[in-house]
Amino acid sequence: MAPASDSLFAHRGFVFFWFARLAGTAAGQMAMVAVGWQMYDLTGSAWDLGLVGLLQFAPAMLLALPAGQLIDRVHRGRILAASLGATAAVSALLWIASAGGWANRELLLGVSVALGVVRAFQMPAQQALVPSLVPATLLPRALAFSSAAMQAAVIAGPAIGGVVYVAGAAAVYAACTALFGLGTGLAMAVRYEHAPPPAAPVTSETLLAGVRFVWQKKPVLGAMSLDLFAVLLGGATALLPMFAKDILHVGPWGLGLLRSAPAVGALGMSAVLTRWPVRRRTGRVLLGAVAVYGVAQLVFGLSTSFWLSLSVLGISGAADMISVVIRQTLVQLETPDEMRGRVSAVNSIFIGASNQLGEFESGATAALLGPVGSVVFGGLGTLAVAAAWFKLFPALAQRDELVATAPAKAG
Repeated sequence: MAPASDSLFAHRGFVFFWFARLAGTAAGQMAMVAVGWQMYDLTGSAWDLGLVGLLQFAPAMLLALPAGQLIDRVHRGRILAASLGATAAVSALLWIASAGGWANRELLLGVSVALGVVRAFQMPAQQALVPSLVPATLLPRALAFSSAAMQAAVIAGPAIGGVVYVAGAAAVYAACTALFGLGTGLAMAVRYEHAPPPAAPVTSETLLAGVRFVWQKKPVLGAMSLDLFAVLLGGATALLPMFAKDILHVGPWGLGLLRSAPAVGALGMSAVLTRWPVRRRTGRVLLGAVAVYGVAQLVFGLSTSFWLSLSVLGISGAADMISVVIRQTLVQLETPDEMRGRVSAVNSIFIGASNQLGEFESGATAALLGPVGSVVFGGLGTLAVAAAWFKLFPALAQRDELVATAPAKAG
């Protein structure tokens, strides 16, 4: 059992997990800066920027349910380590290709598919792992602190990636390979009391158990789908190379700062939420945060000032962090441990759709409306979603406290 302490750092498995996530996320963010800039340099196409996101989402969606089944049966730390190791191999391939001068559009798109396959296992494993590493009473703080690691990496990763890209894409991918390797070693050190479930055949009923659980839990369904539609419409990440190069007139260093800006706001907010978690009126706080996110995206789309753009992206990150922590806490506390892998896999479909499919949506609408029109349309759509969810999911909107209906067991 985990030691009975109010300090998150007293739980060694959580500490190893935290640093593994920090290293892996930083490497992933650096790689995305390099892939985005390299793709736009090669093709100059908004469509191709969006296609990178679509090709990451498709395999992640197709493999999510069997991945969830595996995560409920196998040690989740080992799955996380294997995922980070596979990503290190992909980064090494990009390193060699870029150094050798044979990196091209087709390779970058193929790598996007490979990353999507890995993400199908990595994301739900990460989500399902945290409740096994700390007691249920510490879970809201652990999730906020875990998100802080991610946001710190999202701040440093793109900024470092943008600066290192001055030396060439190969230099960025070399650094990513090293960081993913470090994350793999740290994930291998994660320990918790894993009790494999009784052997049972994999059937359509067991595969779809997570889907049924989410559908029956309306607050959980509302929280997951809120993220899906709000970020699907409001995300502008895929278009940042276009804004950096054509609208704000900054180079790779500026792109790195733009990608980091939401994480600066998110990191600050995660520190606040770690110390003072949201305890009351959580449903209204959640929907209000999504509305603020939509307004920030709207202002970003209309901005021609680099510093204003950085500021509103920071605000969007702070608002999104409130949403993330409330949603993750609600989902994890209401899910029995034996179901967490499959429910987290369903959640990863929603997250992947909102992020990677959202990048494709941004690229496609930018090809039709231009980058400014695409982001403005998305910001207005996010505001409409926040308003609609008040009516469609009253149990979520009226949620007061985050009450655990199925407490997690300390591992």
